[in-house]
Amino acid sequence: MAKCVLAFTGSLESLLAIPWLKEHNDLDVVSLSVDIGSAADLEMLGEQALMAGAVAARIEDLRDDFYNDFITPALLALAHYQTYLLGNALSRPLVARELVRVALEEGASHVAHGSSVRGNDQVRLETAIQALAPHLKILSPQHEWDLETQEQRLQYARNKRISVPAQREQSYRYDISLWGQSIKSESFDDPAVAPPEEAYTMTCSAQAAPNEAQDIVLEFREGQPIGLNGERKPAIELLDELNRLAGGHGIGRADLIEDRLIGFKSREVYESPAATVLYVAKRGLEQMTLSRESLQVREGLSVAYGRCVYNGQWYSDLREALDAFFVRVNQNVTGSVTLRLYKGTAQVIARSSECSLYAGGPAAATLDQLDHQAARGFIKVWSMPLSAEARRKK
Repeated sequence: MAKCVLAFTGSLESLLAIPWLKEHNDLDVVSLSVDIGSAADLEMLGEQALMAGAVAARIEDLRDDFYNDFITPALLALAHYQTYLLGNALSRPLVARELVRVALEEGASHVAHGSSVRGNDQVRLETAIQALAPHLKILSPQHEWDLETQEQRLQYARNKRISVPAQREQSYRYDISLWGQSIKSESFDDPAVAPPEEAYTMTCSAQAAPNEAQDIVLEFREGQPIGLNGERKPAIELLDELNRLAGGHGIGRADLIEDRLIGFKSREVYESPAATVLYVAKRGLEQMTLSRESLQVREGLSVAYGRCVYNGQWYSDLREALDAFFVRVNQNVTGSVTLRLYKGTAQVIARSSECSLYAGGPAAATLDQLDHQAARGFIKVWSMPLSAEARRKK
């Protein structure tokens, strides 16, 4: 029997996908569960998949891959999409890459995912799979089955003798990664109503944050964070610590009316404490170490990079070309940045760099040594286009 590798999260939908794919597509299912920072119990997910009928359960800890191959280039680019820092969007090409890798190892002819028909993730996953392995056939049971209601899905599980873990009534659904989380709820459908405080799990409110500010020092080398408060830290440990520190000061919340891939607007709620602090700090260091022209170009290309991620174009020539630019432009983004965390804000209050272009302080004295006549000549030449416009107006 042909094989299919299924991206398995342990949700009711992914559980039902296993017998559905066997029944309707005559496929043996190999489940694939990955950890990208969600602290999921991968062993338990594997057991659930096997009990639902999977012929094998693959589990992978991809946190290092996620940071090195996806978060790092996005941070070098300061990539964003309408102020969204792309946590979930960045993880989808990684999941797709792993689906393809496991499918090739297992000799599978199909891959499958459980993304809904409403979201952007179906596009991100399927375009990435087609870019990496166009010969693989892609299936999405939720696009095909008629199990529209929760009761219909539970009945299908009973019919297939699938043991469904006790379902707690949940008001909020979380999609968590190293780079932050998205929060979904029907209560967010009305944009005139603020999300309740209980929805947030990574950050406290600004009102509940400490009344004392906290200063932290981040160290960067060639655009990448390498230390916190004078101590070198591995990447994942650094992100965990920043999530704790910044979240404790109410930093990293976002409540957006976002333009989705196909253009319609959607309300999205995110928490990204570590990512927010790193973006603020790195931008502050860039102001000291990059030229005006480099900063201007970087601003535009950061938006282009964000669109590539958001629109599912990670495996494109454009994204690879942008990577080459950002690797080069970050070669001098080295130094330390002091930030003040206070009541929902992260403010750069000091920075230093051996690669600084700043001409203040003692270096400013050299400006007084310029030939003043040369300055007057420069101003006259600089003003010539404006003088020409003035003559034309007369």
